[in-house]
Amino acid sequence: MTIHEFGDPKADTVLIQPVDEYDLAGIENEVSLIAASRGKSFRLIAVKVDNWNTDLSPWKAPAVFGKEDFGEGAGVTLAKILKLCADEGKKYYIGGYSLAGLFALWASYRTDIFKGVAAASPSVWFPGFADYMKGNEIRTGAVYLSLGDREEKARNPVMATVGDRIREAYSLLSECGVKCTLEWNEGNHFKDADIRTAKAFAWVIQD
Repeated sequence: MTIHEFGDPKADTVLIQPVDEYDLAGIENEVSLIAASRGKSFRLIAVKVDNWNTDLSPWKAPAVFGKEDFGEGAGVTLAKILKLCADEGKKYYIGGYSLAGLFALWASYRTDIFKGVAAASPSVWFPGFADYMKGNEIRTGAVYLSLGDREEKARNPVMATVGDRIREAYSLLSECGVKCTLEWNEGNHFKDADIRTAKAFAWVIQD
């Protein structure tokens, strides 16, 4: 796990985002978009994980695409991230794209340290996650959800359930009294990840 920091290191608002190489390529644009949208000081800590499918998965699951199964390393990753959130004078938000968005959602069921969750195109198709949400209580007050309007048209039958699952997640969170929004973006899963993630963080850190 490698840490990359952006923004104001002294800011009271701290954004935590698990990333891979693809995310890092667009992270500076993402930071600029958040700053332009909100005009407030913030610090973004990008946590580069070593193995995407293992480090961000809450439990084991069979491969959905390719041959690599999903591991169960999310607990270890969250423990490391919580060490970055030790200053009680700061406000912490967690978010990410794709499986990192799913991880951010899952993390908010495990700890109340995060004031909001920015889940951009989260992998809510992940086996068993819908049931996990139904059976547990989320511990954050604000959740941003988004999806590309072509994502549920995926050829992969598991990933094609993402539209139904995200609508279900939005309804569930709203019924629980969480401040929640669901935004639909144009395109498939691989379009404008940096822009979508910036929109997610900008929404959750609004006053």
